[in-house]
Amino acid sequence: MTLQEQIREDLKAAMKARNLEKKEALRVVIGELGRLPAKALSDAEVLQVLKKLIKSEKEVLQRQGSRASSSYLAILEGYLPAMVGEAEIADWIRFNIDLSAYQNKMQAMGDIMRHFGSRADGSTVKAVLQGMDG
Repeated sequence: MTLQEQIREDLKAAMKARNLEKKEALRVVIGELGRLPAKALSDAEVLQVLKKLIKSEKEVLQRQGSRASSSYLAILEGYLPAMVGEAEIADWIRFNIDLSAYQNKMQAMGDIMRHFGSRADGSTVKAVLQGMDG
């Protein structure tokens, strides 16, 4: 089942369970997905939309200065893949990347991000690289 199909199924379940918060959050996501030209989207495309919505919600919450999170944000983040931590990134770099092969160790970011994909945050990878020798 694709992520897009999962979201649609979860919307049906939320409607049956009368879970208003989840229903409204998923309707926003499905609305955003519907604005894209393709009807069937890859999981990567759906993740891009989710990340855009999450970023927007975090900016709104930050401007309000009230809460660090919301139920809407928690629902959307539940669809993101588990993020890898600094230790896992650093270990993978040590065993798989020869930093001396690059003129600048930051040039290795592309290879690292390709490996981890959406499971790694670019700023975390950058911080790990900056803290490494080589």
